[in-house]
Amino acid sequence: MEMIKKHITETIVHLLFWTLFCFISLFVFSQYYWSENPFLQYVFILLIIVYTNHFFLLPFFVKRKWYLLYAILFASVSFFATQFYCNVFTSCGCTIMKCLSNYLWQTIVPLIFFSFIWLLFKYLSKEEEIRKAQEEKTAMELKFLKSQINPHVLFNNLNTVYAYAIEKPEETPDLILKLSENLKHVLYESNADYIPLEKELNYIDNYIAFQKIRTEGIKKVYYKKSIHSSQYTIAPLLLITLIENAFKHSTINSDIHITIDVNEGNLICTCENEYKTSEDKVNQSIGLQNMEKRLHLLYENRYSLKIDKSKTYFVSLKLKLV
Repeated sequence: MEMIKKHITETIVHLLFWTLFCFISLFVFSQYYWSENPFLQYVFILLIIVYTNHFFLLPFFVKRKWYLLYAILFASVSFFATQFYCNVFTSCGCTIMKCLSNYLWQTIVPLIFFSFIWLLFKYLSKEEEIRKAQEEKTAMELKFLKSQINPHVLFNNLNTVYAYAIEKPEETPDLILKLSENLKHVLYESNADYIPLEKELNYIDNYIAFQKIRTEGIKKVYYKKSIHSSQYTIAPLLLITLIENAFKHSTINSDIHITIDVNEGNLICTCENEYKTSEDKVNQSIGLQNMEKRLHLLYENRYSLKIDKSKTYFVSLKLKLV
């Protein structure tokens, strides 16, 4: 479809130019091209020259980057075509310089104009190819990044279910139900770049409920939401990385504070937990690295991520939702 639009636009530009060119030649410069000179006969030769340049010469020389040779050929064609018009069609008997002064523009203007049009459309096509290539690269990269996140989250949930199936079997059915909802979200609802915010928040609620059960008696979890409107979209499995890290890297018998606030299209997610200073030397987890890459790809110039490790491990993520 894009290719058809491009060809239609290019055709209209060509037709408009030739119409305007003939009108100016015949009526504005009528003393040269109306009754005295066979201009309309020369137009057919001019068409051959212009479109030979457009379809053959320009692609050939530009592809090989023979710009100097092309410039010499361009000047030669313009010179000899003008002399041909003077001496064959008009038989004006002008000197070479007089001929160039009066008639060179009629050859060189179409050549320059359509050379510019060819370069312009080539540039636009190249930009379109680059854009599509970047979109494909981004899609593949996001797919790869999410493929690394999904199993990690699910394995944590499965471990929780496994532990409770042994220690507290009466609570296992509820966990299985929550896990099925999480599986549905990860496998079916998170394939798009953006999903409804409400679905992602439900997934986070389930995850935190899992972790509260899993860390009962070991860690205290304080989870607070303030959602003024959930009529927005968000990249799936994005916030979960911060929340998961808060549970994974927090110390035993510590508090974990998680807040999510959505107001006027701005989302703020904060996670705070105590951590061992010795673990600070370890490289960031692959999940956090992936999250930062996804933020750059999907929310460039629309997010801020701050990490403060002075007293506790405090992370604040701000997103401009759409």
